[in-house]
Amino acid sequence: MPAYPWWIGGAASVIAGVITHPLDTLKVRMQTQKTDGDGGVLALVTHIATTEKYGLLALFAGVDACILRSLTYSTARFAVYEEVKASLAESQLAAASPLIARIVSACAGGIAGGIVGSPADLVNVRMQMDSTLPPTQRRNYANAISAMIQIVRTEGPRALLSGLDAGVLRAVLMTAGQIATVDTVRHELVSRGVLAANAVLLHVVAAVAGALVATTLCSPVDVIKSRVMAQQKKPKRRRQQQQQVRSTSEGSAGDNSVGDVDSDDDGYANLLEAGRKIFDEEGVLAFFKGWTPAFVRLGPQTVLTFVGLEMLKRAYVAYGPMVRGNWGVAALVALVGVLTAAASVLMGASVERRQAKTDKTEKTDKTE
Repeated sequence: MPAYPWWIGGAASVIAGVITHPLDTLKVRMQTQKTDGDGGVLALVTHIATTEKYGLLALFAGVDACILRSLTYSTARFAVYEEVKASLAESQLAAASPLIARIVSACAGGIAGGIVGSPADLVNVRMQMDSTLPPTQRRNYANAISAMIQIVRTEGPRALLSGLDAGVLRAVLMTAGQIATVDTVRHELVSRGVLAANAVLLHVVAAVAGALVATTLCSPVDVIKSRVMAQQKKPKRRRQQQQQVRSTSEGSAGDNSVGDVDSDDDGYANLLEAGRKIFDEEGVLAFFKGWTPAFVRLGPQTVLTFVGLEMLKRAYVAYGPMVRGNWGVAALVALVGVLTAAASVLMGASVERRQAKTDKTEKTDKTE
């Protein structure tokens, strides 16, 4: 088996991510709803088409952040997964249980991807949710890069890691459920003679199985991550507030007062608190909000990613010798990324100008 370049998994993920981005937006919208919506996915699509200024184009909000996330998160998890799997190939662990070796490799890849991709993931969630907020609370990020700069300026550098714990946990579950499952299903189908190793149907079947497992494993963590990342402000000095309440309510119903502090605070201080609040206020089914659009999105995305990955591998085997090492192709990928970022900046500036013009017109009409 030839050695493939480290970036090839990220390149396949970028293509699949852009195509399926509208479905990801629907998933995030449903996961951040705190009340049960009527009609499910179709009702949400209808609502977006009829009530939001840009109609169904709002489903592509944050697509530049999606590209940036794929270039960081997906590239890291695929690269580390393949590297660790290769290092374990001759180990006793792989000989005793290939599945466990794949899961260990997936966990390592997920941790790397979750950490590297956390800032882009945060921006992606916020841009997808921005149009649902009241006008006075909208962040109006022009593009992914300017969003990161604005977050650092207004909230501090640590804000880029909001939801990091949930993001890393989700990345581990996603990589284990998706990549490890796809590898295992492909191996079993080929070794049992069900499908040929070069059959496209093999990758499709394995990808659907991986998407099903990954969606179910990740849904609870995905809901918590989306809530933590979408919140307006991370609560601070929570412990001091609780201690102050306890001291002022000493000798009275102190427990009830502390409970009021928790209930009045709409933010989530950490992953565990977010999970507790969601369970207490909305029930266990809230952790599976958005499962349907998540699977509908992850299924095609996983199929596109792994089928595209195989195509890129075949192309690399055929044309790779034309390039000296990985640097030529990597430079091409970097150029595509720069052009995409430049296009997103221009598109964002255009949207801002149209928004400002529309707001000015509305204000003029109101004064008249």
